[in-house]
Amino acid sequence: MCAADIVRQKRDGEDRMSDYRTLVDAAKQARENAHAPFSDFRVGAALRAKSGRIFTGCNIENASYGLTCCAERVAIFKALSEGESGFEAMAVVTDSENPAPPCGACRQILWEFCGDMPVVLANLAGKEEHESAGNLLPRPFDSSFF
Repeated sequence: MCAADIVRQKRDGEDRMSDYRTLVDAAKQARENAHAPFSDFRVGAALRAKSGRIFTGCNIENASYGLTCCAERVAIFKALSEGESGFEAMAVVTDSENPAPPCGACRQILWEFCGDMPVVLANLAGKEEHESAGNLLPRPFDSSFF
């Protein structure tokens, strides 16, 4: 590897981290709109499409709990409903001590519509964990089974 390749890799890594920072900031902002009167657990998500557009979502609770919609699904469904179909990364922000991963339903939706993309888990204190959708949902159920 030549020096130019090392510089390019470093710049690409910095660009990727800057892109992740943008997603985390958008997810923090979306979290402010969460409707969580029952759990008081506010979540924000931001999804970057391959087109460069960012779609945000927040959790929206319902008294029946089963009708609650998570921030991750809100962001994905907003993107899909606006015609997007290719996605590059997602950030999920909570105010928990450790960054919280998506629930099982959201992991399935992430896999089905986004594939094995990077997922940044962050909290308001600035702690971040970087995962892939595949690591979050090993052995996913998908169309390969039928």
